[in-house]
Amino acid sequence: MINLDIVAIQRAIPHRYPFLMVDRVIIQDLEKSAVGYKAVSGNEPFFQGHFPGQPIMPGVLIVEAMAQTACVMFLGQPEHQGKLAYFMGIDSVKFRKPVVPGDHLELRIEVLRSGGRAGKVRGEALVDNQRVAEAEFTFALVARGAAP
Repeated sequence: MINLDIVAIQRAIPHRYPFLMVDRVIIQDLEKSAVGYKAVSGNEPFFQGHFPGQPIMPGVLIVEAMAQTACVMFLGQPEHQGKLAYFMGIDSVKFRKPVVPGDHLELRIEVLRSGGRAGKVRGEALVDNQRVAEAEFTFALVARGAAP
């Protein structure tokens, strides 16, 4: 088990404020699974417009948080250093409950297929052990500056 704080996450992936969507990642098995965590603050910039008076975290950013958790797992491995992970497809997305300021997202990632340049993962986001979102996504690992 590998426990990565925000400094280690920033070494693994290029995302930065305001687009870094994970605070901590625990890699349970380098080949199979990881869990990310995001404390959702009322100070998040997206809450200004989504929605004034009733802040809800955009679903696409919940999916992005799941993807970033997977990125940390893959791009933190020595053989993938210096690469980027590009979305290639997003399937079976479901949003089950709004995520609001004060929530703590738990982002569970399970590798469905991995090898070479591409892979597929299944993610689910939970708040207080209740599933709030889920998705499967495919990605490609590419050298920085290269097309997918």
